[in-house]
Amino acid sequence: MTKYSDSLRFLSKVTLRRVWNATKVLSSFYVTKWTRKPVQWGMPFTISLEPTTACNLRCPECPSGLRAFTRPTGNLKEDFFRKTIDELHRDLMMLIFYFQGEPYINPKFLDMVKYAHERKIYTITSTNGHFLNKENARKTIESGLDRLIISVDGTTQETYESYRKEGKLDVVLQGARNLVAMKREMKSATPHIIFQFLVVRPNEHQIPEIYKLAKEIGVDEVKLKTAQVYDYENGNDLIPTIEKYARYEQQANGKWTFKNALVNHCWKLWHSCVITWDGLVVPCCFDKDATHRLGDLKQDSFRDVWQNGSYHQFRTAILKGREQIDICTNCTEGCKVWA
Repeated sequence: MTKYSDSLRFLSKVTLRRVWNATKVLSSFYVTKWTRKPVQWGMPFTISLEPTTACNLRCPECPSGLRAFTRPTGNLKEDFFRKTIDELHRDLMMLIFYFQGEPYINPKFLDMVKYAHERKIYTITSTNGHFLNKENARKTIESGLDRLIISVDGTTQETYESYRKEGKLDVVLQGARNLVAMKREMKSATPHIIFQFLVVRPNEHQIPEIYKLAKEIGVDEVKLKTAQVYDYENGNDLIPTIEKYARYEQQANGKWTFKNALVNHCWKLWHSCVITWDGLVVPCCFDKDATHRLGDLKQDSFRDVWQNGSYHQFRTAILKGREQIDICTNCTEGCKVWA
């Protein structure tokens, strides 16, 4: 029932203009596939906006956790956010408040969620769950946030901290309890709360337990996610032994390779994009260090960036060979395991 309610909530935000825009985008994508030439009609109907690059944890496969960015660390500014949303909201169906970092570190994060909610955009964020005290739980519900993904990558502290370095599982679970209790107290259907379980070798044996834990707390849904590993060619201790949860497979020569074949097109390049905290537009969430900078919203409008020469060149490169583009070689398109 909760999944059904969440879907209905998303559909309630749909307008004729947004449907028409999505139709144009989808049509241009198929024209591109047929002609092998990049055609782009309409505006993106999904964007990711980065609240911050800062994070309190040190996860081993995350640039935020490793403190390994070459780009500056900072927080999304409210005035820039409002300007961007004012330009895009009429065509925008979904806004993901996440790229790198922990969103709740930005002190204006929930104010920005509320601004998007008031413009009838379906809003999502992903958090490591360490900032969900009772006050933030209340503010989260008041903001109108539609979906909240909480990373819970283990059901015991030992397993959890094997990936979520410096994390405290008891704090995360209490944060989830705070949200569930506050939803009941405020008689709110939102946010739809998801436990996201990143399946790695140290925690794969706890998959049944995460479902039990989520049910006990009152979380709405559990999603299992495969893990991206940077150094996988010679194997990696994080790669699961359960094949369907691994993005990689071992070859006869002992080397490991990415399982999925790369097709020379990408739906994400037509319907979505990522905007960093300081206004850079990059193709997707795999460009974690913003190396493929397709535009800068401090200098140009989003519409101008979306149709500029850099975007055209990148879409052309996708059509010619994704294996030649660094951020595509470890792409999870089609690799998520939905529970």
